[in-house]
Formats: sequence, C-alpha cells, structure tokens
Amino acid sequence: MFRSRSSKDEKAPTGKVMADLSKQPRDPQSPKGRPTPKRSEAQTQRRRASSTPTDRKEAMKRQREARRADLAKQREALATGDERYLPPRDKGPVRRFVRDFVDSRFCIAEYFLPLAVIILILSVIQIQNIQNISLLLWLGVIVLIVVDSIGLAFRLKKQLRERFPDAPKRGAVAYGLMRTLQMRRLRLPKPQVKRGERP
Repeated sequence: MFRSRSSKDEKAPTGKVMADLSKQPRDPQSPKGRPTPKRSEAQTQRRRASSTPTDRKEAMKRQREARRADLAKQREALATGDERYLPPRDKGPVRRFVRDFVDSRFCIAEYFLPLAVIILILSVIQIQNIQNISLLLWLGVIVLIVVDSIGLAFRLKKQLRERFPDAPKRGAVAYGLMRTLQMRRLRLPKPQVKRGERP
C-alpha cells in the first residue's frame, strides 16, 4: 500500500501520452516549423550526403582528383585561350587585349635568350677581338631591348586608356612586358593573333 512504484509504472504513462500525441491528426493549416525544400534541393542534399567521403584517405584522394581535373582544364585553356578556365592572372578582357597587342608585334626582347647563348659562346673563345665583339653585342642587345620595351609600354598604356577607360588596368603593362621576354612559340596562353594583325 505504501510501497514506492516501480520505474516501469512511471515510464508507462509517458509512453502512452507520446503515442497519443503522435496519433492525433495535425491541423493542415498549422505550420510545421520549416519550409518544404524543393525537389532539386532535396536531391542535391541526398547526393551530397551519399557522396561525402567517410574517411580522410578517401577525402584526400577526391581532392587530388579534383585538382588534377582543374589543372587539365587549365592546361587546355592555356593552349586554346578559353577564358573560363584560365588562371586568374590571365583572365579578363584587359589581359586578353594585352596578349593580342604583344603577340601582333615583333619584339626584340623575345630573342633575348637565343642571343644571350650566342654571345656567351663568343665570350668563351680566347681571342681578344671576338671577346670585344661579344661585349659590344651585350650592350647593343640590352639597349635595344630597353628602348623597344619603353616604346611598347607607352603605346600599350595609350591603347588601354582608349579601349578600357573604366576597367582596372593595374599590372597590365608589366604583364605585357613579361610576355615579350618569352619566345612566341613558348608563350602561354598561346597567341591567338598573327604578327601584323592588330587586335
């Protein structure tokens, strides 16, 4: 009569109340507390949940594969000039114009490496006259490259001001001058215009 009720007796009514509440029909007009997701969103969430890697090794493997795919797209874009997959430093209409402007012209700077090799070979020969000639060639090549680069920089700045008055042009001229130092066939992204063809 005075003994304490067992834990089973205490839990039973609570279970009954929960069961009764779940059986009660919900008023269709009452809000359910969250918006119904669209079918596309629900499918995306399910796919994401199923494709989430369970262990660290699998996650690293997927990251490597994604990076490899991105690099392959980038390499292809550098060869074809596809703007979508180019690296950030090569993207945009300003950079494209700079590339076309440089590629359409003959620049002395692009022959710097072959000329440097020839001059080095001449300077190694132990004949005084040939060594003097190689020294003069060094000076001549450097002066020509500097003069050509200054002229190109002025013309490029003028064209950029005319064509892209409101676009950000920071670093565009330096980008063009760096491109002149590369031999035409080794430039990336590949040249899209022929010599003499104005952009």
